[in-house]
Amino acid sequence: MPTINGHMPTLPPEGPRPSTHEPHRHRRMAESFGADAERYDRARPRYPDALVERVTDAAPGPDVVDVGCGTGIASRQFQAAGCRVLGVDPDERMAELARRLGVGVEVAAWEDWDPDGREFDAVVAAQAWHWTDPVAGAAKAARVLRPGGVLAAFWNVFELPPEVAQAFADVYQRVVPDSPFDPRGMTARGRSDYTGLLSGVADGIREAGGFGEPEWWRWDWEWSYTRDAWLDQMPTFGILTWVPPDLQERVLEGVGAAVDGMGGAFTMRYTTVAVAASRTVTTP
Repeated sequence: MPTINGHMPTLPPEGPRPSTHEPHRHRRMAESFGADAERYDRARPRYPDALVERVTDAAPGPDVVDVGCGTGIASRQFQAAGCRVLGVDPDERMAELARRLGVGVEVAAWEDWDPDGREFDAVVAAQAWHWTDPVAGAAKAARVLRPGGVLAAFWNVFELPPEVAQAFADVYQRVVPDSPFDPRGMTARGRSDYTGLLSGVADGIREAGGFGEPEWWRWDWEWSYTRDAWLDQMPTFGILTWVPPDLQERVLEGVGAAVDGMGGAFTMRYTTVAVAASRTVTTP
């Protein structure tokens, strides 16, 4: 894991309201990642060790439920830190691979999942909380967390080099002109675009009740990609998982040409961002 510097500013009490574009309503995209679960697990970046340590230090115990666990990338990181982890994911294809890799998973959307009286010390969501209703999801977390337990939703946000970003936006708009999804969120603007998402997550936690004031955590780091490594990861993005294979290939060709023009490799700037809040003693 690369060197990471982190800090934990508290979100302002009245941040921007959530966008009218609500990812959790796009169920087709939300449940499309299992189409190539092995690629997803192989290509997606991991999360900073410092984040895992921050969550485990804040939690009163080792019991963790991983919301939208996918193939168990974050689950396995928490297991390596000594936690007992249960995954919850709506996609049986992702869950099956996670089980093969050592993570117990129950298949359900988080809002519909039945905890059957179980309680946890942490609820985490890695690259997944935006697929969850922000209020109903936080209310479910409050019900399953022990007093003092922590809810932590986090994302790896990347900033593509300008040449790769422009190539992706141009070819995507040309090949998939009728797409309802804006490719600019996958380009350099994506880092700043997450401010609205994080504020919406914090607002959902406040509205659900049962938590202290949400905090915003952040770690900055870098990762080097070869052309092939980057093109291996791209089909795992929600903006591409629903696109037919022939159109996917055309998008990848355009981006690959841009990376070739940069010498066949590039350095990606990442920011891992999180919203976290501790469960109060009184349930909502």
